[in-house]
Amino acid sequence: MPVDTPVRSPYERIGGLGELRRITDRFYDLMETDPAFAALRAIHADDLGPMRDSLPGFLAGWSGGPRDWFEAHPGKCMMSMHKPFAITRETAAQWADCMERAIADAKLPDPDIARALCDVLGQMARGMARP
Repeated sequence: MPVDTPVRSPYERIGGLGELRRITDRFYDLMETDPAFAALRAIHADDLGPMRDSLPGFLAGWSGGPRDWFEAHPGKCMMSMHKPFAITRETAAQWADCMERAIADAKLPDPDIARALCDVLGQMARGMARP
């Protein structure tokens, strides 16, 4: 009789909060240093520290890990939090490309979850663009 393999959440497959922090730090490092992401950088606050601290927590809860971010921001989601910003197709594409590079640079041990993470986050970013 086969043994049931426990289902692991995307959060577990990514590697937990430490990996999400590593991805997020790389993402913001790229945004700050690579001219390919200049338009994206320009729509962000001068100090990226608060976002560097916040994004891993959001990604953790969103991917099936601890929901601390959602408990600290009841009723909030990425779409509602970004509504006040003028996100264009260009800046949304830059966000998706920057995140894809950050995830690739992390060299996650599970390539399927890395690809899925890139795909869904890219779709989310592009969905925030206004015509």
